[in-house]
Amino acid sequence: MSGLQASVDQYLRYLKVERQLSPLTLLNYGRQLQVIISMAADIGIQHWAQCDSNKVKRFAVLSRKHGLQPASMALRLSALRSFFDWLVAQGELDANPAKGVASPKAPRHLPKNIDVDDINRLLDIDINDPLAVRDRAMLEIMYGAGLRLSELVNIDCRHLDLASGEVWVMGKGSKERRLPVGRSAVQWVEHWLELRLLFGPDDDALFLSRQGKRISARNVQKRFAEWGVRQGLNSHVHPHKLRHSFATHMLESSGDLRAVQELLGHANLSTTQIYTHLDFQHLASVYDAAHPRARRGKS
Repeated sequence: MSGLQASVDQYLRYLKVERQLSPLTLLNYGRQLQVIISMAADIGIQHWAQCDSNKVKRFAVLSRKHGLQPASMALRLSALRSFFDWLVAQGELDANPAKGVASPKAPRHLPKNIDVDDINRLLDIDINDPLAVRDRAMLEIMYGAGLRLSELVNIDCRHLDLASGEVWVMGKGSKERRLPVGRSAVQWVEHWLELRLLFGPDDDALFLSRQGKRISARNVQKRFAEWGVRQGLNSHVHPHKLRHSFATHMLESSGDLRAVQELLGHANLSTTQIYTHLDFQHLASVYDAAHPRARRGKS
């Protein structure tokens, strides 16, 4: 094993054991660092101590030549900065050579959401089939609490307090949140719990596959997309779109950005503020349609 690879393996173990980062974050960082190792020979790096800011810039140039988009480039440089910070802490580097290399600015895309009428149509699943009941319970709790997909699939039965209408989830960075869920979500989760034992559950996972195991993220994505088609929605339904819709609808109704930040589990308010752009678009369209001085082409 090369010295480059050995250090990366130790770093990833540190992220997993001590930082307790999510499996997805570990996978993303691991992939980016593996690509960097594969490019190291072309840049003339055999030991991490040989890496300076010019070589980091060479990594970026090679990445762009390979067609890496700005958002992916930012992730790659972020992984490298974090790894070098760890090497500095380990005494293997004197300074972080990636600190002064700026990430390219990615265009900020506004998240798409599903309007309230379409949400109601999507959730109008009234089929007494156990899998349909499970799917409606998942849809209700995901939209009702604005969950991430990873948070949804990792809910255990012990994480529920249906009497008070709350669910406990573990978010990014192993941060815990207790979230309220709506009455409809509580009712459908209770209905699903009545049927859950039919699947012979292996553990305490709330949502199960046909085989009685914890449902996978891929299975959830597939089922949500299928229900979008079956319920006649024009847009593709995926879990993150339900989270965006929750955030947008909450902000439109309440205007309380801080509360929405807490509900979503965002570490920084700036992450939540993207929804103010969506809210402004909604207000602007209402203004254009209603205000006498906004009507164009009329005297």
